[in-house]
Amino acid sequence: MIIAQISDTHLVLDTPDADQRIRDFALAVADINALDPAPDVIVHTGDIVHNGRQDEYVCAVATLAKARAPVYVLGGNRDDRANLRAAFSPCGYLAPDSGFIDYTVDAYPVRLIALDTLSPGSNKGDFCPERVRRLLDLIDTETTKPIAVFTHHPPFEVLVGPDRLHFETTEMVARLRQALQHSGRVVAVFSGHVHRAAEGHVGSIPATVVQCIATTLRKGEYPPHMRTRPVYQVHRFDPVWGFASETRIVDA
Repeated sequence: MIIAQISDTHLVLDTPDADQRIRDFALAVADINALDPAPDVIVHTGDIVHNGRQDEYVCAVATLAKARAPVYVLGGNRDDRANLRAAFSPCGYLAPDSGFIDYTVDAYPVRLIALDTLSPGSNKGDFCPERVRRLLDLIDTETTKPIAVFTHHPPFEVLVGPDRLHFETTEMVARLRQALQHSGRVVAVFSGHVHRAAEGHVGSIPATVVQCIATTLRKGEYPPHMRTRPVYQVHRFDPVWGFASETRIVDA
């Protein structure tokens, strides 16, 4: 199975770099479309738009409609749950009656579980006891396949940047970590949020963070010729070795 992961497009319509963010998003989708072999799915791990506005989501939906692979989205701290759900509900995988944006994708050799780590009014993540219960239910509905979990906020300490912990409390991280290790079948955690690449572990589970697509917001040092080229990751699953990840630099 092949998963293309993008994150933190932060689409906006009224800032000086708005056109660049839209261009970055479109270039990333076009590059994914050209992959050979093609990915089975594309997962966007949140901060799809910057202000949670309906008109921003209209732009995001139009860009993702050009993707050739099925697309699944998560909410990030800049997203608005209600507007995100309204924009992407025609895709059919978002439950209309849930306060949280969490779900499973079961059509592939690896089960995909998308989690909601949003904390209203905060840039940092939340994982309350109700979300623990929901995650355990999602894990236990199928008991044979390996599982890849997608979150916006990384559930491990990121040792570069101003903040090491990207949840509001260590207790929230501990809850999430314990739930992820519940079944022994979660084989990878993929996140966004910090706008730079990072790797870590949740217990014994490998965890990675993808760079942000929006080049004007990306963190880290890049040579001049790469500063306007979006970056995303491709995760390839092998039943023996697990996931191997590749960082893709979009063609200029």
